[in-house]
Amino acid sequence: MSDANPLLAPMKGTQHRVVGTVQLDIAAAGAARIKRVIYPPGFRWSKHMKPVSGTDLCMHAHAGFLAAGQIHIEYEDGCIVEFSAPQVVVIEPGHDGWVVGDEPAVLIEFDFENDTVRSLGMPNRHKHGD
Repeated sequence: MSDANPLLAPMKGTQHRVVGTVQLDIAAAGAARIKRVIYPPGFRWSKHMKPVSGTDLCMHAHAGFLAAGQIHIEYEDGCIVEFSAPQVVVIEPGHDGWVVGDEPAVLIEFDFENDTVRSLGMPNRHKHGD
């Protein structure tokens, strides 16, 4: 399948890692990183990543572009956000999320490792809007 879809093909010049069931291809860009994150069909953060992270919710901020697929995000306060490619994605810390449908979700993400929230001026945790 990766040969048929260039979004899923191996990438030159990146560090390739697999965490849980998620494939990451990471490249440095100054103080930031550009990542291609491939979430497989059936992926759910609370099922596949919670055991790896040791936190109840995903505490990473995500900012980027959903190039393929669909994702569903639920915050601890009950807020729900859904993204369908092609779409800009901004997800604050404190969420569970999963892939919707039977195709992988491919997120092109920009981060600053453990300093993403501060560097992007995002809240430390999702807060319900008025």
